[in-house]
Amino acid sequence: MPINLTIAANGRIVIPADIRAELGLKGGDKLVVRVVDGAVVLEPVRSAIRRARAAFNRYVPSGTSLAAELIEERRRAASDE
Repeated sequence: MPINLTIAANGRIVIPADIRAELGLKGGDKLVVRVVDGAVVLEPVRSAIRRARAAFNRYVPSGTSLAAELIEERRRAASDE
């Protein structure tokens, strides 16, 4: 259900308590803000990280260590010098 909010003169908005409770937000929590199709989207950082990891995992096979691959690549490059 949409809720109308007012932006204070200093640019602040208050997220209603029931929405904060539903999202598990508390004072001091960090949010990511972005604009999607002309709408402001606020997302808890932990949700944004989870979403980014899911997108990343689509392209990296399970069990693959990109750090190990990078180290090996750097070792090969160093031995070629």
